[in-house]
Amino acid sequence: MKLPGSVDIFEETLTKLQLNCADLIVKHAKDDLTIIYFGNLADPNLVNSQLLSALQHIKLEPFTMEDLCPLIPVGLTVLTCEMEQAITSLLRGWTVVYKAGYSDAILVNTAKPPERTPSIAEIETNVIGPQIGFTESIETNLGIVRSYIANENLCNESLEIGVKTKTQVQLLYLSDVAEEQTVNTLRQRITDLEIDGVIGSSLLVQFIEDNSMSIFPQLILTERPDRVGFSLLEGKVVLLVNGSNFAIVGPSTFLDFFKSPEDHYLHWNIAVFIRGLRFLAIFISILMTPAYVAALTFHYEVIPPSLLVPLAQSRSKVPFPPLFESLFLEITIELLREAGARLPTKVGQTMGIVGGIVIGQAAVQAGFTSNILIMIVALAALSSFTTPIYLMGISIRFVRFPMIITAGIWGGIGIVFTISLLIIHLLRQTSLGHPYLHPIFPPRWRDLMDTVFRLPFPMLSGRSTFTRMPNKQRFNKEQAKQKKDIDE
Repeated sequence: MKLPGSVDIFEETLTKLQLNCADLIVKHAKDDLTIIYFGNLADPNLVNSQLLSALQHIKLEPFTMEDLCPLIPVGLTVLTCEMEQAITSLLRGWTVVYKAGYSDAILVNTAKPPERTPSIAEIETNVIGPQIGFTESIETNLGIVRSYIANENLCNESLEIGVKTKTQVQLLYLSDVAEEQTVNTLRQRITDLEIDGVIGSSLLVQFIEDNSMSIFPQLILTERPDRVGFSLLEGKVVLLVNGSNFAIVGPSTFLDFFKSPEDHYLHWNIAVFIRGLRFLAIFISILMTPAYVAALTFHYEVIPPSLLVPLAQSRSKVPFPPLFESLFLEITIELLREAGARLPTKVGQTMGIVGGIVIGQAAVQAGFTSNILIMIVALAALSSFTTPIYLMGISIRFVRFPMIITAGIWGGIGIVFTISLLIIHLLRQTSLGHPYLHPIFPPRWRDLMDTVFRLPFPMLSGRSTFTRMPNKQRFNKEQAKQKKDIDE
């Protein structure tokens, strides 16, 4: 659809397209120039004090819209002759500079979308390192990333998703480090989407990940710019979605979800210890409660004799079998967690602490459960919260329930059977076509130095083989070992 010949027809066209034109503002400058914008989307100060003032003082006789376009001193300007592009720009807060009778118009970026100032990351907190987090503005987030990586090889491609929402997405990668096939795969998956729209990056992830039926996330959602910076340097690709304060990082391995940017800020031996605690927490969270259920139901012989007497005394008043007892406590813990997350902050904290103490004590006195199981379930729940990525923590807690059920039905054989199914499932998973259990399978022992472990940086000169990057070296290993005094 071409641009109409008059302003009245322009407004009538907007009305026919079922646009609410109550907030459409039309102002006139000299030489029959007209500026059109939505008052609640554009910056009124920018439009009135700069754009309108500049149009009033420009002296160009005679002129065309092509001649006028470079003279406008306001932001980004685009020349168009398409009505559809003009309407899309209007709905994004741009201003249309239009003159009746001309076949083209000027689009001026005067958008001022609602946004907040960058603040501390609330979900992925750390003690040492940068504290800033992403916001809902894609322009602000892109500026934060560029402040971390000021390199000419940092590429960003602007994409659009959704027939209705027309959500802007920025595809970020380092051209000399990222694998071209990975960039093409992610770009193709986004451009192939034919949907009404996406509201937030967490919804987009479910459309572009390899296996949407899996309970394990295959792409990382992060609100930390430093994690994005580390990922870009490792050859990964990042997506920024307008309106979301979470960036999408891929491809990602299963072990990546247990790595924190803080591991790089701590000394290597402390980082190895903390990362080891996280991996230990996985096994505690998944296996502790099922092992209790299996031991009390089928395998009394594995319980130490010194523990049998206090365990029997603790369970003497409990009328339920271990399976129902453990499921009751696990569901109670999940209800307390969900209630604490949904209530206001101060009320939620009180609910989690007081509710846990009161319910736990009352459950023991009423004979619903034993003291030992309360300690085991609390330790398992605490271990699941050590996972740096929230989505993986939810998956770990979910896996615990089928493990408990199979342990209550078949004992140790049920636990082994469920773990086998879990390992087979993880072996079959991929992330943007890359193996999900790398570097465990396929085995890449050199990449274990910065996944399971975190060795000193002079030993990490080679980049990971996970993304098959063309640039294999981070730095010169021999030069990194040289330590010269100033007088040398």
